[in-house]
Amino acid sequence: MEIAVVGSPAFTLGFQLAGLSDLHNPENEEALHSTLRSLLNNKSVGIVVVDSVMMTNLPDRLRSQLSASVSPTVLGIGTEEDTTLRDTIRKAIGVDLWK
Repeated sequence: MEIAVVGSPAFTLGFQLAGLSDLHNPENEEALHSTLRSLLNNKSVGIVVVDSVMMTNLPDRLRSQLSASVSPTVLGIGTEEDTTLRDTIRKAIGVDLWK
């Protein structure tokens, strides 16, 4: 299973340096929505890492679909305070690791 990364070129650069190759830099909202929907339907992708800033700007329906997805698991990561990763871990293992 692959790890896909979606975000700005500056966000994906660190992942590229770490050796990941499935990187996506959508140029506008329409391209972002299309990319995320495509990754949700891609059976070879196990984890999708998304810039949390982009994730918060998604329509509610798409954000809910991403949060509910088990395969692939979608993680919002970034510099802003975000509870997406915390909620995902809590759903997956049933324990809040931050407490």
